[in-house]
Amino acid sequence: MKITNIKTFNVFTYRTNFVFIKIETDEGVSGIGEGTLEYKEHALLGAIEDIKRVLIGQDPREVERIDHELYRDSYWRVGPVLQSALSAVDIALWDIKAKICGVPVYEMLGGKVRESIRMYANVWFAGAKTPEEFAQAAKKAVSLGITALKWDPFGKAYMNISSAELHRSLEIVEAVRGAVGKNVDLLIEGHGRFDIATGIKIANELKTFAPMFFEEPTPPDNLDALAEVHRKSPVPIAGGERIYSLNQFREFLEKGCADYAQPDVSHCGGISAIRKMAAMAETCYIALAPHNPSGPVANAATLHLAASLTGFRILEICLTDVSWRRELTNERVVFDRGQIYIPEGVGLGLELNEENCRKYPFQPVDLRHYKGTLTNVRPKDQTSFYFEGI
Repeated sequence: MKITNIKTFNVFTYRTNFVFIKIETDEGVSGIGEGTLEYKEHALLGAIEDIKRVLIGQDPREVERIDHELYRDSYWRVGPVLQSALSAVDIALWDIKAKICGVPVYEMLGGKVRESIRMYANVWFAGAKTPEEFAQAAKKAVSLGITALKWDPFGKAYMNISSAELHRSLEIVEAVRGAVGKNVDLLIEGHGRFDIATGIKIANELKTFAPMFFEEPTPPDNLDALAEVHRKSPVPIAGGERIYSLNQFREFLEKGCADYAQPDVSHCGGISAIRKMAAMAETCYIALAPHNPSGPVANAATLHLAASLTGFRILEICLTDVSWRRELTNERVVFDRGQIYIPEGVGLGLELNEENCRKYPFQPVDLRHYKGTLTNVRPKDQTSFYFEGI
């Protein structure tokens, strides 16, 4: 069996553009992958084109060798663009390998350890600005059986936050906690916003609300800063979504950066890399809570990892998305009482609709995190993807 072609799809989804690939072979078996890299899509497509030249003619079943050689021969090795391209390829190769064997991907990873995984909802707050609007959206999400909610309440703050801004942020957290009660977990997103002193200050303020964790309080390019906040935080810390290599992940663990590790399957090297990271985290008793805000292929790949990894604690899900997400694949996601079920079917259990992917071509999208427009995550006239009425 030989690889004959790699197709790419750059699909506009309002808050970002999903980047999918499809690896084709001379025996008619194909695999799909995702490397969605927010806001750097053209660089990612260029990296995939370079990889395509190397992969044509290779045996797609040799996943470990291909991963190793692509990483080895990149020269620079680490970086979000290259690693997201490698991630997409790795996911697609596992999809092919499992299809050849006629089994789900999780069977290739050692089989199931669970039928479902607890989820936490992101993007349940579309359009909310005030504490009252966040509280109303939170109630609506919880009424659907959601048991954990994540969001960023910090407006457009960066490095520091004024007393007035922090007070407004804490009012939002207080309103959500009051709306959903004590049995729903709150996960507070920092988006790598703050310096050490501010991160510690906010962690102490959040203690009142008993969050499950405070995510990425400091920028991702200095693990010592994250470790310092973790050492002085009275609440659990999460991080690692912007880690792109096993060596970075080793440093993340050795420095004691967090209680929850959040590698992203579409950025860190794919399914193969997260399996290795999970083994490393298991030896340190660090829970795995992968970053998963992207498209249906990344979601399916992460669910197969959830099925097969004992240290997998909780999975991020974007509760809402553009209505045309359902046109891009045959994704069918089953939720029940705060759990999301592992997909069945051979491979990832998912196929791209190439024609529909091309109906929504790339549009440039800018980062919203520090502009005060973070909750503008989907068009006002669109219905949600997973649940109607959100």
